[in-house]
Amino acid sequence: MTKIAILGATGYTALELIKLLLRHPGAEMTALTSREETAPVGTVHPSLAGKLSLSLENLTPKEVAARAECVFSCLPHCAGAAVLPELLEVGAKVIDFSADYRLHSADTFKEWYHCDHPDPARLGKVPYGLPELFRKEIVPANLVANPGCYPTTAILALSPLLQAGLLRTDDIILDSKSGVSGGGRKPKLGFHYPECNESIVPYGVGTHRHTPEIEQILSIAAQKPIQVIFTPHLTPMDRGILTVAYTTPLKKVTQSEILALLADFYKDEPFVQIVESLPATKDVAHTNHCHITARMVRDRLLLISVIDNLVKGASGAAVQNFNLMFGYPETTALL
Repeated sequence: MTKIAILGATGYTALELIKLLLRHPGAEMTALTSREETAPVGTVHPSLAGKLSLSLENLTPKEVAARAECVFSCLPHCAGAAVLPELLEVGAKVIDFSADYRLHSADTFKEWYHCDHPDPARLGKVPYGLPELFRKEIVPANLVANPGCYPTTAILALSPLLQAGLLRTDDIILDSKSGVSGGGRKPKLGFHYPECNESIVPYGVGTHRHTPEIEQILSIAAQKPIQVIFTPHLTPMDRGILTVAYTTPLKKVTQSEILALLADFYKDEPFVQIVESLPATKDVAHTNHCHITARMVRDRLLLISVIDNLVKGASGAAVQNFNLMFGYPETTALL
């Protein structure tokens, strides 16, 4: 059994993580932390009543390290990197849900997240937690940067074709739709029911924080700089992300050839399915799966990708990384 602590255990991703770990035969949750709540977890997350007896506690990093071999950090951006080094120094392995270790440059991080990075020396040395692309780096790691939800959809769809050199790298447009849970659990006006119900709205146009993360990983795939135009939208549903990537092939190619290339790239990946039909968010809700398809429209290639933002876009990916880091079968608790 692996003893596990979850930092910042009051949010939606933490709840999803707890549900997954409850069915993991090798996981033993020993600590749940919160800076604001000190109560039985079942009172904060009523769906856990009778399933987990732990209470939320305001623990120091030293107290967390004394209880756990693996720490899942659901702390906000800029907060995690201030405390995680202390856990790493005493030998704990950490999976960080925030963006603190995703970007390689402290200057880029400050530009998009508006704070000085608390642990800049580690930037560029932490594996990006997308096993389909970085499995070899994740297995021996003691710290993994869990991917963002929007980036997961775009990166999984585009990377195989960029690696193959099939796409123009200066003409990628990403149009994404996300459920309301992507905004977190804390009340915000835009996520208030009368504001978001029966409506769809773009936000963060040209300024969304996931932009540099997407560009960084796609640049690794293409082995050359990539810039994208990324427009996210809030849609009135609880969970799910649908991304359409509009791209231009560098040579004449058929839709069938693109689907075959994608299917071959992901043939050994248990959580990525290349589908013929147009995928919907309901197809992957409450799962760790990503469904991808392709359509040729005149001379443009459209790649369509869907995930559950709370599972493959967050907690499911984290458990997938946990399994790799601690030697469990990668699909444990996820199928």
